[in-house]
Order: sequence, then structure tokens, then C-alpha cells
Amino acid sequence: MRIQTALLFIIAALVALPVASHAEHDGQVQILILGDSTAECSIPRKLVPEGPHLEDVIRQLLAAEGDLPPCNVINVALSGEFIHRLLDTGRYDKVAAKLPGLDYILVRYGLNDVARRENFDTNFPKDFHELIARLRKDHPAATIIPMTVIPMTNKLDVEDTGSQRINDLVRRVAEEEKLPLFDIYPRYYEELKKGPNMLNYRRFPLAKIPEKYREFVKPFVMNEKEPKVVVMDNRLDAHFGNLPGWFGDRHPNLAGYHVIGDETAKFLAPLIRAKLGKAKPAGAAKK
Repeated sequence: MRIQTALLFIIAALVALPVASHAEHDGQVQILILGDSTAECSIPRKLVPEGPHLEDVIRQLLAAEGDLPPCNVINVALSGEFIHRLLDTGRYDKVAAKLPGLDYILVRYGLNDVARRENFDTNFPKDFHELIARLRKDHPAATIIPMTVIPMTNKLDVEDTGSQRINDLVRRVAEEEKLPLFDIYPRYYEELKKGPNMLNYRRFPLAKIPEKYREFVKPFVMNEKEPKVVVMDNRLDAHFGNLPGWFGDRHPNLAGYHVIGDETAKFLAPLIRAKLGKAKPAGAAKK
């Protein structure tokens, strides 16, 4: 009887132990990506379904660090999405609110918001604050990380006022909420200097391709509402690079997502170590 009573006390004590401050769910650090088409990777997924895609790149690079626990990266970004629609349509509740054990939440919006949200300069920060409040309520253990948007122009010699307008507001929100800001813009901009069209796929209306090349481009046609010629890289630039708008779609290709994934892993690794009370291994190579 005494043994049984002692066992009951031990079990009760174990149940009462406080939960760790980080939510390492199922033995993995849980990372969520919220964002628009520049995070979703919809076209690369169609053309190269085996990837690796953005979430795979982040997960694999964090694993390559060698001293971090396994990471699970969940990408629920969606083309055309902006913060107000995410919240107003209920999609947030369906895809993000109930995810268990989130540790880090990367939030990258702005490009659709500036085009579709009325009174953008007032409502975008308001929407962002509302989203952060929801995330804090639903995932109190998670670190919320606002991100700047990537450059959406190939004219590197001209001031990118559109992205700057968005990113200034994102910085302000992060500062007001006392959250870490992940500024992806500078790294992406620097990579574009190696070739202004290296990091975006080509997506061009078939109707604008000269008639004599229609048979030639058949293997690259994606049958959408308006058929388009879609290629992941520069293989058709020799034929169509002179057509106005050929380089107009600035969404990242696989190379672009590798840039974003690489910089994301570099940003997250020290945060994960700090949260776990770990230091970077001595002699670790600098990247």
C-alpha cells in the first residue's frame, strides 16, 4: 500500500512539472511560413515537383548545422494572399491557428497588400498588428518574425520605391511590437547583381509569342485560363529575351528560393541556439 501511494505521488509530481519554454513538438523545432506567392513556390512546384522547395531548403540547411535539433518547416503561404484576406476569409483559422507546438513564425506580406488593400499605408500596419495579436494568442510560445519583401524589379540602377514603401512599414510594425525583423531584401538584392534575371522564372503569354515559334514552345506551355510559356531558367532567353515583358514576372525560381532559404537558415540558426541555451560549435565554418 505504501509503495502504491509513493508511486502516485511520483506520477503526480511528474505531471505537475512545468512545460519547457520552447515548443519542441514531436522532438522537432516547428517553423511556420505565412506569406504570399513569393513564399508559396507554386510554379516551381508544378515544374519541379520533387524540389527541393523553400521549406525543404530551410530544413536541410538547418540540419547541416550539425548541432541543432531536427526542424519541421510548414509552408502555408498562398498566391494572391494579403493579411486582411488571410484573416477575413477564415483561412488563418483553418491553416495556422491550431497548429501544435510552433516555435518560430515567419511572416512575409506586403506585395499583394499594396495592390489590393485600400488605404494601404494605414491599413497594412493595422492588419499586421492584428495578425500578430492573433498569433500571440494562438501560439504564445512562438517567436514571431516579420520579414521584409524581396525586390520585385530587375532595374537595379533605379531606386526600388515600391518595395521600400512596404519594407518601411514592416520595420515600423516590428519595432512597435518589439519583434525581431528578418530583412531578406539586402541579400536578395546583392544576389541580383550577379544577374538581374537569374532568380526569377519566365512566365509569358503564349499569344505574344511570334506565330512561327508556337510549335517550338509547345513543351513549355502551361494551360491556364490564358496559356503561358513557363520556364524555370534562362533557356529560352536567346529566342525571346527581346520581347517586351519577357522578364516581367519577378517571382522566384528555384535559385531564388535557395537564396531565401539560405538566408532564412542563417537567420534562424542563432535564434534556435539562443532559445535552447546553446553556443555555436567551436571551429564551425563561417558562411
